[in-house]
Amino acid sequence: MAIVELVMPKMGESIMEATILRWHKKPGDHVKVDETVLEIATDKVDSEVPSIAEGEITELLFQENDVVPVGTVIARINTNADAAAVVTPASPVTTEPKFTAAAAPAVATQHESAAPVTSGSGTRFYSPLVLNIAQQEGVSLAELEKIQGSGTDGRVTKKDILQYIADLKEGKVVANVVTNATQGAAAAAAAPRTAVATTVASPTYSGNVEIIEMDRMRKLIANHMVMSKQVSPHVTSFAEADVTNMVKWRDRMKGEFEKREGEKLTFTPLFIEAIVKCIKRFPLINCSLDGDKIIIKKDINVGMATALPSGNLIVPVIKSADQLNLVGITKQVNSLANAARNNKLKPEDTQSGTFTLTNVGTFGSLMGTPIINQPQVAILAVGAIKKRPVVIETEQGDSIAIRHMMYLSMSYDHRIVDGSLGATFLTAVAQELENFDPKRGI
Repeated sequence: MAIVELVMPKMGESIMEATILRWHKKPGDHVKVDETVLEIATDKVDSEVPSIAEGEITELLFQENDVVPVGTVIARINTNADAAAVVTPASPVTTEPKFTAAAAPAVATQHESAAPVTSGSGTRFYSPLVLNIAQQEGVSLAELEKIQGSGTDGRVTKKDILQYIADLKEGKVVANVVTNATQGAAAAAAAPRTAVATTVASPTYSGNVEIIEMDRMRKLIANHMVMSKQVSPHVTSFAEADVTNMVKWRDRMKGEFEKREGEKLTFTPLFIEAIVKCIKRFPLINCSLDGDKIIIKKDINVGMATALPSGNLIVPVIKSADQLNLVGITKQVNSLANAARNNKLKPEDTQSGTFTLTNVGTFGSLMGTPIINQPQVAILAVGAIKKRPVVIETEQGDSIAIRHMMYLSMSYDHRIVDGSLGATFLTAVAQELENFDPKRGI
């Protein structure tokens, strides 16, 4: 029999790990090709992981609620294949980031030395989620090293660090603090980890309040947003566009469009069409940063922020938007939006985005300062379209007219996108919308 290893699939360029929500199979169960083995979740989407082979489940390497890096083996399947070798997928395996004092200074405290974290078997690894929890809770590098991990090869899991934090608050363990050079090492090595008679007061909230626990997706989104702010120095530029021609064209054509194509024509496809045209002129906007390397993306995959029934946001992606006409973009936008509202999005629907559009005007906002969707370098927000009196310049002189006006704002990563490029690109998009041809066909 051949052993097939089922690995945690890569769910997108910025997704480095996923949480196991529920196992559908247990050791000894028979599984068919493409039959669901488990459900997983990321900060973008929940999805099912199918089996890549038919056979018997022999091992489940992680438990429910464990956070697992992509590319990690999560289960093994015995098959009836003739091959004797271990079969593994050809997709690249993403290694968990090393946690050292040099690599993650934000988590280290002033009491720690700069020595790298090691365990008995070599350099110790920590998942991004564990590092993030450690940073938020003030758990030092030395303390992380002392935690007994329950994961594979002694890896510290989310459950382990949360239990450690709970024990600290209850006084069951003492935080590891380094003392002076002559006494610290010996004292720390000799001192037993005993209970401390301290009382940690529960937080109190004044007034008439209701306490609501964040759901899992909201926690993941929160972590992703904080990470984006920590990674990218955000700059936001603003522009204004007279979209009267576009609004009047849509009002005139939407009935015919729906009758002919069976799709409702919203403003979003028109925004995406303009963005794609400008990205072709300014390709550096469509990139990501890997250390000191600029990765310019030849594919233009536009993500669109979409509200879920729960109130959370998700970003499905229109792939190869530059290869689609307005009808094609509209069908993609409507299909992905409907899938999001009905919780039917697939993992691939949120992968490989290179630029993001968010329509804050949907909720009545005039403008916004959006947070970059990592690892992209820019995100554009469009506000509500409002009728306003505007000065119109003509050859016959200036006049005041009622026009449909809209604000645009774009946040960009100042490590790679300078103010001149960011402002120029945003202005180009505004001009593209202003110069909309009112005589064009569908």
